[in-house]
Amino acid sequence: MERKNVRAAAAIIQHDGKILACQRGYGPMKDGWEFPGGKIEPGETPEQACRREIREELAVDLSTMWYLDTVEYDYPDFHLSMDCFVATLKPGQEPEFLEHESARWVGQDELLDVGWLPADKGLVESLGGLWDQIFSAEHL
Repeated sequence: MERKNVRAAAAIIQHDGKILACQRGYGPMKDGWEFPGGKIEPGETPEQACRREIREELAVDLSTMWYLDTVEYDYPDFHLSMDCFVATLKPGQEPEFLEHESARWVGQDELLDVGWLPADKGLVESLGGLWDQIFSAEHL
């Protein structure tokens, strides 16, 4: 049986030297930690999907946004291809967690303190080496 392919987009939202980690509040991966985002709908670009998903999940709008990497991961039931963007929130906005059980801002030394979902974990492990680039003023 052929494995289903899922295309998704996720935001690595950065603020004051930290990034946002969200704990799933539903579904088979409930309680796992992830970067917020979701499936890319037909006709959407990955960037459009990421902006839409963040509005739906966190009730905020992204300001600056730039492509970082695409994560490819094989879960038992599907293959995930996830475009990841580093982003900032529009000034003055605070996220509301409409679909997540919990969330926290984590610094570089706290990246592995939460139980990341497998697809996100590989990306998180590489973020330490990219920390300076993520918070570089040239992208903001």
